[in-house]
Amino acid sequence: MKQQIISRRNMIGGTTLVALLMLPGCATSLGSFGIDDAVRRLLTISSQRAFARLMQANGFYDNQVAQIDLPPQLGGAGASNAIIAALTGAVIKDRLRKQVNRAAEVGAKRAAPVVTDAIRGLTIADALGVIQGGPTAATSLLENAMGDALFNAMLPGVGEGLRMFDDKIVTEALRLATGIDFQGLASDVSRKGSRAIYRAIGAEEAAIRANPGSANDTLLFSILSTI
Repeated sequence: MKQQIISRRNMIGGTTLVALLMLPGCATSLGSFGIDDAVRRLLTISSQRAFARLMQANGFYDNQVAQIDLPPQLGGAGASNAIIAALTGAVIKDRLRKQVNRAAEVGAKRAAPVVTDAIRGLTIADALGVIQGGPTAATSLLENAMGDALFNAMLPGVGEGLRMFDDKIVTEALRLATGIDFQGLASDVSRKGSRAIYRAIGAEEAAIRANPGSANDTLLFSILSTI
């Protein structure tokens, strides 16, 4: 019964939204603006806000949604080397974790323009379904559309960021971590970083959906407020 009520609300919301866009007055005020444009604007604003937060100093590290845990190679969860696990005590682990998250910041700076371009060229088969979807429906669409593009964009920057580590601590950690592969370490951080970026974008999208006026976008507000 509850599902039927929700479906009915979605149907009414969709009908209202389509009717709104078809009104003569709206054709003038909205121009060629459509529901697919609303999805792109929602993603653009959400991603801009997410990157603005993440690219600040300690943007990943201080963000509960985006903070990256240590890779196993540096004593994180799943570490197989007992020596490195013992070496990376609480204080050292915190310093290593901060450096890993700083490396992700460098990767995010490389990735931001790639995300912007992806949003501009995004093909949206069911824009109304995305608008009426869950709190992170647009972000999920973007993530599926980009595939490995975000990871690939981050990887060179993360590698650069990892080389900016505190030499004393990391050199010793890497020396004790037998068989460590620097490229594998960079890939691990990039993979976690790309997932963190999508989580951050999703959090911003959910916040805008909950309060459409917070986007400061009149046209986007006119779409979201009819749902």
